[in-house]
Amino acid sequence: QGQLVESGRGSVQTGGSLTLSCAGSGLAYRRNCMGWFRQAPGQKREGVASIDSDDVTTVADSVKGRFTVSQDNSKTILSLKMNSLKPEDTAMYYCAATYLECGAYWAAESTFRSWGQGTQVTVSS
Repeated sequence: QGQLVESGRGSVQTGGSLTLSCAGSGLAYRRNCMGWFRQAPGQKREGVASIDSDDVTTVADSVKGRFTVSQDNSKTILSLKMNSLKPEDTAMYYCAATYLECGAYWAAESTFRSWGQGTQVTVSS
Protein backbone atom coordinates (compact mmCIF):
# COMPACT_ATOMS: atom_id res chain seq x y z
CA GLN A 1 0.00 0.00 0.00
CA GLY A 2 2.83 2.35 0.84
CA GLN A 3 2.96 5.03 3.43
CA LEU A 4 4.12 8.53 4.23
CA VAL A 5 5.38 9.31 7.72
CA GLU A 6 5.98 12.84 8.95
CA SER A 7 8.43 13.80 11.69
CA GLY A 8 9.72 16.98 13.28
CA ARG A 9 6.73 18.09 15.34
CA GLY A 10 7.44 20.78 17.86
CA SER A 11 6.56 23.91 19.76
CA VAL A 12 8.49 27.12 19.19
CA GLN A 13 8.13 30.80 19.96
CA THR A 14 7.36 33.44 17.37
CA GLY A 15 10.32 33.91 15.09
CA GLY A 16 11.63 30.41 15.65
CA SER A 17 12.41 27.70 13.12
CA LEU A 18 11.44 24.08 12.58
CA THR A 19 12.11 21.50 9.90
CA LEU A 20 9.57 18.83 9.08
CA SER A 21 10.42 15.65 7.22
CA CYS A 22 8.32 13.09 5.42
CA ALA A 23 9.58 9.64 4.56
CA GLY A 24 7.79 7.76 1.82
CA SER A 25 7.98 4.06 1.14
CA GLY A 26 6.18 1.42 -0.85
CA LEU A 27 4.06 3.76 -2.95
CA ALA A 28 2.82 1.95 -6.04
CA TYR A 29 3.34 4.86 -8.38
CA ARG A 30 5.94 7.40 -9.39
CA ARG A 31 5.76 10.44 -7.14
CA ASN A 32 5.50 13.21 -9.70
CA CYS A 33 4.39 15.72 -7.10
CA MET A 34 4.88 15.94 -3.34
CA GLY A 35 3.15 18.47 -1.16
CA TRP A 36 2.78 19.89 2.31
CA PHE A 37 -0.62 20.86 3.64
CA ARG A 38 -1.72 22.20 7.00
CA GLN A 39 -4.94 22.36 8.94
CA ALA A 40 -5.60 24.59 11.92
CA PRO A 41 -8.47 23.81 14.31
CA GLY A 42 -11.78 24.72 12.71
CA GLN A 43 -10.13 25.57 9.40
CA LYS A 44 -9.95 23.88 6.01
CA ARG A 45 -6.82 22.03 5.03
CA GLU A 46 -4.69 24.32 2.90
CA GLY A 47 -1.77 23.76 0.59
CA VAL A 48 1.53 25.11 1.87
CA ALA A 49 4.10 24.00 -0.69
CA SER A 50 4.75 21.50 -3.43
CA ILE A 51 7.72 20.09 -5.32
CA ASP A 52 7.73 18.09 -8.53
CA SER A 53 10.07 15.43 -9.88
CA ASP A 54 12.27 18.15 -11.44
CA ASP A 55 12.55 19.90 -8.05
CA VAL A 56 10.41 22.81 -9.20
CA THR A 57 8.76 24.25 -6.10
CA THR A 58 5.69 26.31 -5.36
CA VAL A 59 4.80 27.85 -2.00
CA ALA A 60 1.69 29.58 -0.76
CA ASP A 61 1.77 33.37 -0.53
CA SER A 62 1.22 33.15 3.23
CA VAL A 63 4.57 31.40 3.73
CA LYS A 64 6.60 32.74 0.81
CA GLY A 65 10.04 33.82 1.88
CA ARG A 66 9.76 31.89 5.16
CA PHE A 67 9.18 28.25 4.18
CA THR A 68 11.31 26.16 1.83
CA VAL A 69 10.33 22.75 0.44
CA SER A 70 12.93 20.27 -0.77
CA GLN A 71 13.48 16.56 -1.36
CA ASP A 72 16.48 14.31 -1.35
CA ASN A 73 18.03 12.92 -4.53
CA SER A 74 16.20 9.62 -4.19
CA LYS A 75 12.86 11.52 -3.96
CA THR A 76 11.94 9.56 -0.83
CA ILE A 77 12.48 12.19 1.85
CA LEU A 78 10.50 15.39 1.65
CA SER A 79 11.40 18.34 3.87
CA LEU A 80 9.79 21.61 4.87
CA LYS A 81 12.10 24.16 6.48
CA MET A 82 10.11 26.79 8.30
CA ASN A 83 11.69 30.05 9.43
CA SER A 84 10.27 33.17 11.07
CA LEU A 85 7.34 31.19 12.39
CA LYS A 86 4.19 33.03 13.42
CA PRO A 87 1.32 31.98 15.70
CA GLU A 88 -0.89 31.69 12.62
CA ASP A 89 1.39 28.90 11.37
CA THR A 90 0.12 26.72 14.22
CA ALA A 91 -1.53 23.68 12.63
CA MET A 92 -1.30 20.00 11.92
CA TYR A 93 1.02 19.58 8.96
CA TYR A 94 0.56 16.76 6.44
CA CYS A 95 2.69 15.53 3.59
CA ALA A 96 1.10 14.13 0.48
CA ALA A 97 2.09 12.42 -2.74
CA THR A 98 0.55 11.92 -6.15
CA TYR A 99 1.31 10.49 -9.57
CA LEU A 100 -0.25 13.60 -11.10
CA GLU A 101 1.75 16.66 -12.03
CA CYS A 102 1.73 19.45 -9.47
CA GLY A 103 0.46 21.98 -12.01
CA ALA A 104 -2.13 24.61 -11.30
CA TYR A 105 -3.91 22.41 -8.77
CA TRP A 106 -0.93 21.77 -6.49
CA ALA A 107 -2.85 23.18 -3.52
CA ALA A 108 -5.95 21.05 -4.04
CA GLU A 109 -6.41 18.06 -1.76
CA SER A 110 -7.99 16.13 -4.63
CA THR A 111 -4.69 16.23 -6.57
CA PHE A 112 -3.00 13.98 -4.03
CA ARG A 113 -3.45 10.24 -3.58
CA SER A 114 -1.42 9.39 -0.49
CA TRP A 115 -1.31 11.20 2.83
CA GLY A 116 0.68 11.03 6.03
CA GLN A 117 -0.89 11.05 9.48
CA GLY A 118 0.22 14.58 10.24
CA THR A 119 2.58 16.24 12.69
CA GLN A 120 1.72 19.11 15.02
CA VAL A 121 3.43 22.48 14.86
CA THR A 122 2.65 25.01 17.59
CA VAL A 123 3.95 28.58 17.57
CA SER A 124 3.45 30.66 20.69
CA SER A 125 3.53 34.44 20.88
